[in-house]
Order: sequence, then C-alpha cells, then structure tokens
Amino acid sequence: MKVAVLMGGRSSEREISLRTGRGVAQALRNLGHEVTAVDAANGRVLPPGEEERAVLSDAEAARLPAAIESEIARADAVREAEIVVIALHGGEGENGTVQALLELSGKPYTGSGVLASALAMDKAMSKKVFERDGIPTPAWRLLRAGAPLGDFDAAALGGWPLVVKPNAEGSTVGLTIVTRPEDFPAALDEAARWDPNVLVERYIPGRELTVAVMGDEALPIVEIRPDSGHYDYEAKYTAGRSRYFCPADLPEPLAARIRDLGLAASRALGCAGVSRVDFRLDPSNEPWCLEVNTVPGMTPTSLVPMAAKARGLTYDQVVQRMLELAVEEWRRRHGRTASPPTGART
Repeated sequence: MKVAVLMGGRSSEREISLRTGRGVAQALRNLGHEVTAVDAANGRVLPPGEEERAVLSDAEAARLPAAIESEIARADAVREAEIVVIALHGGEGENGTVQALLELSGKPYTGSGVLASALAMDKAMSKKVFERDGIPTPAWRLLRAGAPLGDFDAAALGGWPLVVKPNAEGSTVGLTIVTRPEDFPAALDEAARWDPNVLVERYIPGRELTVAVMGDEALPIVEIRPDSGHYDYEAKYTAGRSRYFCPADLPEPLAARIRDLGLAASRALGCAGVSRVDFRLDPSNEPWCLEVNTVPGMTPTSLVPMAAKARGLTYDQVVQRMLELAVEEWRRRHGRTASPPTGART
C-alpha cells in the first residue's frame, strides 16, 4: 500500500512524535509498504531513515502559523496515499483537528476519529464521560488561568498533595504535584503556560499502570516504576529513569478488572485503533483511571510495543494491525470500500 506517515508537527511533543514516526515508517517498509514520511509542521517530506533528524527545529515549528495543518491534507504525499498513519502526539495531531482534515479529504487514517480524539485530549470532558459510565477517576476541578480562585477548597479534592496540569496537553507537560498550598499558584502558572484551562486533580498514591487497547482487546498491563517516584516528562523519556514490568505483578482477578476498565474507558470515548489508558492503583488496590491516549507513543521502547511483546506480537505486527484496524474503522464509519493492506509480511 501507499502509506503517508504524519509526524513531527508543532506541539510540545514534537521530538517524541519524530521518534514514533521513524519507528513506524521503518516497520511499514519492513512490511513491504510504500512509505512517505511527512513533517506535519511544514509538509516537508523526510528522507527514509532520517525522519528523526528533521531539519525544522522545535522553535521554528512553534512559530509556524496554525493554518499550516490545512495544507497537510493537500500535500502530494497525503493525496497520493491509500492510508495515512498519524504519528503525531499532542496539539492538532491528537485533538481531532488533523483527523477532521483527513475526513474531509476522504483518506482512511489510523487511530480514533474526530470526536473521540477531541474528548480524550480534553481531560475534563473525558473525566465527565468516565463519571457518567461509572469508571473510577480521581476527583477534580477545572480552573481558568488568571481567574480568582474563589471557593476553591483543596479539602474537597482530598487535600494536599494535588496534581496540577494543563487540561489539554500530553506527556505530563506542565504537570506539577503540589504538596504545600504556598506552591499552588506557581503550579497553576506553569500549567497555564501550555493551556489556559488547568485541571486540578486529587493525587492518588500507589502504583503507575497502563493498559494498551488494540481494537477490542486489552493487552497485558505495564507497570511503571520511576526512580524519582513521579512519572514526569524526564522519567518517561530519559533512558534509565524508570523501570517497566510487563505483565504487571497483579493477582489475575485484579488484572482482569483493570484491563476491563481500560477497555471501558476507551469505548466510552469512542476510541478506535490503538489507544492507551493510564491508571493509578492505590494502596487498597483500587484502580483510578487518569486519561486515555489516542495516539500513544510507538517508539521501539514505548509502552504499547512493550505490552504487545508480552502478548506475543512483534513491533512490525503491531504496526500492521494499526493499518488493518484503520481500514475496518473507515468502513464502519463511512460504508465505503477501502482496500485492506496487501503484500505485507508479518
């Protein structure tokens, strides 16, 4: 198949997106597909094997006008592709904007549709859906940057510490765990650098778990143990800062419950393809759903490939399954004929 991989972009997660895109593009080539990698920040075609070394710097990408995304759907590589792989993290690549452009251009694409992508990126909206569907999620409140705190009461969220983070960002960008009330204003300011809407959430002590969902299947649970105690940006993306265990050491009834909650959270938002649901497991073994990632990291060492490996799947097989799920979802949503991946080696 002719496949276009959208990667890079202008969000705060550009660097991670380039890593994901490079891994996915190489897997697609291994599988026999005709692949073109495109930097969504400017529409530039990236040379094979050099995708991660995109010439455009993060600062340059951030200065590009927002309208640049509208040009992506008209880029030759995208117009000529039979299917588009979205390897963008955060921002317009994960909030439904690029998905809407691809819908309008009539292209099948990987991952969730417009509404599910928008809901998952907006943490407050996704938590409302979780609460409606009985999926346990930490108590929370949404604040507007610069607005008076008014009747804000930390005790209503369980007291200190509290988690403060941008409402619509990923990769723990702008996140602070606040242990003292005097540090609260600075944490709000930090989160507001990324989003004027700030989510304040009850802190759940305990274990960090994640459930990868592939189609209708929840993969083995991954447990993350960051050396710092908090799974922040550095703990995620700096080698040696965290340890990973898959399958997580959990009694099977509890593991099954968490996998079921992962599936339920993904379905509640209407996600498709491959997603990842993050949890905290408190000391009494109660799981709490934090958020759903509709375009989870797909570097060779990311959590989804790790979970898939425990399930007996190679990285290349996961990427192939992403294509197959994209075609299935396109047919389900549109009733149109789309050619499934052909000539692939798994």
